Parts: sequence; structure tokens; C-alpha cells
Amino acid sequence: MQIQHLAISAWAVLAAGDAAGALQRMRGAAELEDGTEKSAVTPGPLAPARELLGEMLLQVHEPAQALQQFEAALRPRAAALRLAVRAARAAQLSGRPAGEREVFPRTLEVCARADQPPRSELRRRSRALRRD
Repeated sequence: MQIQHLAISAWAVLAAGDAAGALQRMRGAAELEDGTEKSAVTPGPLAPARELLGEMLLQVHEPAQALQQFEAALRPRAAALRLAVRAARAAQLSGRPAGEREVFPRTLEVCARADQPPRSELRRRSRALRRD
């Protein structure tokens, strides 16, 4: 409950305009969650605190830090499509094409047996990486 309370209050603080305070709370939630033995997979929270921290860092224009959080969240959840897509986006925004090339193929692996055609964001990133 404390982890979820911190995460929710972090978003409220961000909405109120205090990015530093929001990030401090969200980092606290992520650290608490890291210290629990419970997996961040259902029936737990819909999104782990590290993933929420990555989303918040993207919103405050810190894509390099966001990428670090997304990558940390991906380690135990390698098959999380949305998380892999957001990690690839953070890598792109942070100017680390090498990072995007490391993360994005995981996204394609997750979707290999999915319905076709692939999602639009996957098609766009695949085309962009082929051009590079």
C-alpha cells in the first residue's frame, strides 16, 4: 500500500508543478518496491514503480534517466511489450541510438507471434532503425 500511495502522490505532486518533489516520491516508491520480495506482476500493481518513474522522467524531459529506469524494470519482465516500447523511445529521445538498438529488438521478439500487421509504433521504429 505504501508503494502505491507514494506512486499516486508522486503523480499528484507532478501535476501540481513540483517535478523534483514528484521524482523524489517516485524514486522512493521504486526503492521500496525493489526491497520487497513480491513480484511486480499481477496480482500486484499494473505497472511497477520503476516503470512509472521512467514515465515520469520522460514527462520532465529526462530521457536518459528514463531509459535507465525502463531497463531496470525490463530485467525481470523481458516480455513486457509496453515497457520495451517505452524503453526504446527513451533511448531514442536521449540520443542513444545504440541503446535503442539494444532495447528495440526485445520488443520485436515479444511481438513475433502477435497479430499482423504489427502496431504502428513498431513499424515506425523498425523502419527508422533500418535507415540508420
